[in-house]
Amino acid sequence: MIVGADPKNGKGRGVVTSCSYEARKFGVRSGMPISMAWKLCPQGIYVPPDFELYGETSGRVMDIMREFADIFEQTSIDEAFMDVSKRCKTYDDAKVLASNLKESLKEREGLTVSVGISPSKSISKMASDMRKPDGLTLVQPEEVDKFLEPLAVNKISGVGKKTTEFLQNKGIDTVGQLRRVEAKKLTDWFGKGGVWLWAIANGIEETPVEERGLRKSISVEQTFERDIQNKTMVRDALESLSHEVHDRLLGEGLWYRTVGIKVRFEGFVTFTREKTHTGYVDDLGVIREYVTLLFREFEKDRRKMRLVGVKLSDLKPAEGKQVKLA
Repeated sequence: MIVGADPKNGKGRGVVTSCSYEARKFGVRSGMPISMAWKLCPQGIYVPPDFELYGETSGRVMDIMREFADIFEQTSIDEAFMDVSKRCKTYDDAKVLASNLKESLKEREGLTVSVGISPSKSISKMASDMRKPDGLTLVQPEEVDKFLEPLAVNKISGVGKKTTEFLQNKGIDTVGQLRRVEAKKLTDWFGKGGVWLWAIANGIEETPVEERGLRKSISVEQTFERDIQNKTMVRDALESLSHEVHDRLLGEGLWYRTVGIKVRFEGFVTFTREKTHTGYVDDLGVIREYVTLLFREFEKDRRKMRLVGVKLSDLKPAEGKQVKLA
């Protein structure tokens, strides 16, 4: 199943919002032009997205997860960290709690979730990706080194394509190889980011799970697989991102007043533009209208584009709705 625009409408426009694991076996990926997905998987079932439904479902799921956490930190519409150190004396207790959480979500929402349990947020994130969908992976403190050693460097959340390619050119393919690089060398390569990368690779990242206050902004971005000049593809990407950022807004029970876009050209030349509404709204139509107006400045630019993004800022709780902690 592929969620996105209809590839048979004669235009072949739009991008893939999401897809099932079966579709991914054919090479289909989120953010891919729908026309390319159709070429790779014409036998797929193509379904239009329902972003309002996703946001409402996310809100309910996050509320259920909060019931199982001492400290809860939502990081996106479908991801969160949970500190359970007060209610769980051992990691085996945490595994039981995770199983109960999965059972509750399945019973109350009919949804599966993949869970990673470990001493840190970064390792838990990697562990949660190990057995998707519907997985449960426990990494005991004494198992951290063994767990990290064989993982590809791009399994570290935040290590993207460019960083992966850079490390591979240095002969570094796995986290185990990365951890044997001196911290100073990583700092020379990546600046302050090298310190973070060294700590992750060595399993000593200690960023706490934190209840966050009201978000200052919500932003989503798409990096193209290759730099492109095709403005139709760029506009389709912005359309998809507008829906996604609106989806997250609804999921967190917020209104916005300012809409912004980011445009990054080849060579990492980056521009941002914003437009502010007269009042607070949660209207998708305003987002789409403002994104279109803001992008007009770049319509005739012949440089290839690397990335586009959409941001909502100047946020406040939606009136008459319970505040969702982000």
